[in-house]
Amino acid sequence: MNIKQAFLVSGISYLLIFISGFYANFAILETMVVPSNAGVTVSNFLKDHSGLGWGIVGFLAMLVFDVILVFSLFLVTKKVNRKVTMVASGFRLLHAICFAMALMCLIEIYQITADTAGLDMASLQQSVMYLLQQFDKIWTWGLLLFGVHLAFLGYLSIKSDIIPKGIGYLLLLAAIGYLVDSSAKLFMSTYLDYAQIFEILVVVLGVVGELSFTIFLLIKGFKKAQ
Repeated sequence: MNIKQAFLVSGISYLLIFISGFYANFAILETMVVPSNAGVTVSNFLKDHSGLGWGIVGFLAMLVFDVILVFSLFLVTKKVNRKVTMVASGFRLLHAICFAMALMCLIEIYQITADTAGLDMASLQQSVMYLLQQFDKIWTWGLLLFGVHLAFLGYLSIKSDIIPKGIGYLLLLAAIGYLVDSSAKLFMSTYLDYAQIFEILVVVLGVVGELSFTIFLLIKGFKKAQ
């Protein structure tokens, strides 16, 4: 893959991550999971088991495109500073590994809710909620690593002669959003009291920073492809 293709592949992959991730997380998982009510959550999984399956497919797609970005973004930024680019790529790969581990929890939920004949419902509810907690915890660790990746990517963007410096600063703000939210979620005992504020912070900063970068990659990629 040459640099011309790297811009295009990176832009398309990032766009597809947005689409698949928002679909799987917000359109599927968050509409089915009620953290405070195991009975309703399990009932939702049982009533719309295929919906859960499609959500997992969406997450799998997001994971595949994330791994593609590890390699394509390396080509985009390696000329700026190869060593820093390797570190940035390493953190993104670690994030992808964490997410793959987290996704195994959802796959297990899909399996144990496929056939509930003879199963104790109380035990099933306990297992499902435990697996959801593990999914959330492992993914949060992954997002912490992702925040570190964005910090390095923002630095590389600022130093680049090709990427606008403004986008680099927006990526640094996105990194701060992920790092603050993930750290608070993992280590702050009162996180739930302020969860909505932290979530708005990470969504706004993350979407603005990453979407700006995505649009730049697509524009650059299509222009280079001509």
